[in-house]
Amino acid sequence: MAQAPANPDQLQQELTHISANYRTLQHVMQTKYPVAQTPKEVVWSLNKAKLFRYVPAVPAEQRHPVPLLLVFALMNRPTILDLRPGNSFVEHMVKRGYDVYLLDWGRPGPEDRDLKFDDYVLDYMPRAIRKLKAVSGSDRFSLLGWCIGAILSTMYAAVRPDDGIENLLLLTAPVDFSDPKCGTFINWISEKTFDVDRLVQSLGNIPGEMLDYGAKALKPVENYVGSYLRLWDNLDNPKVVESWHAMNTWVTDLVPMSGAAYRQLIVEMFRENRLMNGTMTLRGERVDLSRVRAHVLNVVATEDHIVPPGQTEGIMEKFGSEDKTLLRIPGGHIGVMAGSQALKRTWPKIEDWLDPRSTAATR
Repeated sequence: MAQAPANPDQLQQELTHISANYRTLQHVMQTKYPVAQTPKEVVWSLNKAKLFRYVPAVPAEQRHPVPLLLVFALMNRPTILDLRPGNSFVEHMVKRGYDVYLLDWGRPGPEDRDLKFDDYVLDYMPRAIRKLKAVSGSDRFSLLGWCIGAILSTMYAAVRPDDGIENLLLLTAPVDFSDPKCGTFINWISEKTFDVDRLVQSLGNIPGEMLDYGAKALKPVENYVGSYLRLWDNLDNPKVVESWHAMNTWVTDLVPMSGAAYRQLIVEMFRENRLMNGTMTLRGERVDLSRVRAHVLNVVATEDHIVPPGQTEGIMEKFGSEDKTLLRIPGGHIGVMAGSQALKRTWPKIEDWLDPRSTAATR
């Protein structure tokens, strides 16, 4: 029996719907989302690095007197901290009266291949912090580091404990590599299978594409298939599309890492676990974690496959601080701070901890 012809109006509606979805798909795949919209100004720069101060959202008398400095990783853009309106940690903290600063490392060029942790911690950070103090008028400050930014922040708090660090906030900090079962990366970069010296000698800086592949390969199906399926299944949902567009813009904005710092990360951190063992030195100065006296908040993402909890929880006993808090929050390495639940689960807890410690010098 012959099938009845399709309703022309219904067919037209379906074609219109398909066409609209195709245009949406084209837009998000071929354009960049305008990330980092919170108003800010550059107050300092050195080489590629810049220190941004975000325009305060409340009167001076209503702001916390202790400013907040954000330090992100070396191999990704810090725009993840200010992803989009309504889903921006920076915007959230500015609106709640914090004087917020961001240290953006920039994109290293071939001439920066020899930059090491030593340079970032002993040259860049002190100068940026001096400018922060001059602009804010405060001798005390809070230092928040995420991922490798947490490594750099921890080192700074250890070698310069008297420089005014009131609060040290660490987010998914990769610092303890004593357990080889804690993280696939450790197995991938063993001396037997990975010649880091040859790689650095050949490439100089490590391309962002290579670093990105390494992270995505930990969950290849989710990263290379699942993400796009989620977009496809939600092309009719503007909120999901906007969120995906913003995150994809950040993910694909790749940054190389200086070869010397990359070698330190692989050899001195991953393989030799120097920071935890107390053998890490910066220009001959030992990084002694027992010298850290700032109030410490260590945020662990319980479902983090890039920095598993075992790589960050053990550092708490090393700190000399009297006030130390370990905060475990459900979520992954990025989602814990920039996912849909961050506004409800993570940011309020960070603020609850930081608020009473930002009213005045408390040490």
